[in-house]
Amino acid sequence: MRLASLVIGAAVCIAMSTANSQPLLAEFQLPKPPGPFCALQADQLKEVKSYRADEPVIGTYFFYWYNDQTREHFINGDGTDALVDHPANPKGYSYASKRWWKRELLDVKAAGIDFILPVYWGSPGFHAEWSFKGLPPLVGAWEELTREGKKPPRVGLFYDTSTLQYNPTGAHVDLSNDAGKNWFYATIRDFFSFIPPKMWAAIDGRPIVVLYASAFAAKQDSKQFPFLRDHFKQDFATDLYLVKSVGWEGEADSLSSWGGALGLQNYSVAALGPGYDHHAVPGRTPLVVDRKGGKFYTNLWEQFLSFRLARRAKVLLVETWNELHEGTDIAHTKEYGRQYINLTAKYAKLFKQNTVLPKKGPFAQAKAVEWDAATLEAGQGISMSNAGDGLMEATEAVGRKCWRTRPNPHGSGRYVYLALDDSFLFDEDNASVTAEVEYLDRDFESFFVEYDNTDPGASVREGAFKSQGEVFRCAKSGEWKKVTITLTNGRFANRCNGADFRLNVAGGDLGVSRVRVTRR
Repeated sequence: MRLASLVIGAAVCIAMSTANSQPLLAEFQLPKPPGPFCALQADQLKEVKSYRADEPVIGTYFFYWYNDQTREHFINGDGTDALVDHPANPKGYSYASKRWWKRELLDVKAAGIDFILPVYWGSPGFHAEWSFKGLPPLVGAWEELTREGKKPPRVGLFYDTSTLQYNPTGAHVDLSNDAGKNWFYATIRDFFSFIPPKMWAAIDGRPIVVLYASAFAAKQDSKQFPFLRDHFKQDFATDLYLVKSVGWEGEADSLSSWGGALGLQNYSVAALGPGYDHHAVPGRTPLVVDRKGGKFYTNLWEQFLSFRLARRAKVLLVETWNELHEGTDIAHTKEYGRQYINLTAKYAKLFKQNTVLPKKGPFAQAKAVEWDAATLEAGQGISMSNAGDGLMEATEAVGRKCWRTRPNPHGSGRYVYLALDDSFLFDEDNASVTAEVEYLDRDFESFFVEYDNTDPGASVREGAFKSQGEVFRCAKSGEWKKVTITLTNGRFANRCNGADFRLNVAGGDLGVSRVRVTRR
């Protein structure tokens, strides 16, 4: 959810304002790396302490763009407060302070978090900004804590790919050509040139890199990751452990998605967070996901810990440590004290012990659950979404209350998203159900069902949108009809954009009055 427009530094804002008027990056020569840890040899990697691929580990997105002396990221351009939540100890809260880094690293460790992902906004050749200036104090703090025997969290990279579009040159980087691929690589290289291998958060010897959204690239192709890996191996004597966000082309080691602060993002690298509120950011449409006194965060952790071990992600990212602009922080703040540090430590311990929490809730023993537009006030075991590309409206047609699809702001299709209560069915092995759908036979051409399936190769996003296969065509009778649809090998782990299955509607709008799902 975090956008490049959040960046407040004046020089960067000027570059951003002209970025779309500049040509795509056509030429780029690799500058020298700004840090000392490049052109490594294999024997220099002996100090790397890796996590195993089957080991539960926790990371967190760490924002280090704050400076209490210059007021960077403390105030907006108009002088108003830029923060939703505020540091408990604002004095010295600065990327330039080794003392601040030490304090934050110790708090991260107290939360049971294994590594941080500094949110890196650097651009190759422009080394005067906080992205670069903050890394030497981090290294110094980490080394001091290590000498003191305190074993600080390790360090990976969250590459804020918005720099592909918003950067000091004004270029919009094209990853389908060599110039763009070199820019892409140089950004990652520059970060790791500051970080000694002994600090790396690595899986099987490979440092972790998590990529933000692909949409900021002018173009991309499947060759960008092999190019990146080959060049990294040449300079660092090892490969990367590459985690791509949904939308990137090419093969990576794992898949993730930003948005964990809004709800559990459950891919091979999972993400969750405490809630969201960006009211202090100028120009944003209001969006609040209430923390509910910590219950929202607790519920996401317990949902994650109820996944079966065989399919539960081994890497979990907390979103975020200290994104104070958007209120997704779990760090020590004036507003919440150390509540979220303590909550994280509690659940981190369960995660690392491979604890699986039992299902609980009102539908744990139910054989069937139902959504009915006529009785929405009753506790139902199915919920229908009204958000994103699945906008709906309550209405009445042909003598029945129903919900009807609305125009999709993100495309031409229409979707009806349906989520089963987790106490009824959640992350099971090859679950099989029948779904009865009562719909109005007019105003559309056809629909079919896509559902969260156990086969990771069944669709994009690791099987979250497998097509059931049948297509139901509108006969234009103007009557209410019912179809029964069988869904087999289901996982139903809320991965279908937060739902368990959806109706994919073509050629108009679909009215739905009732949906009943029964275990087979």
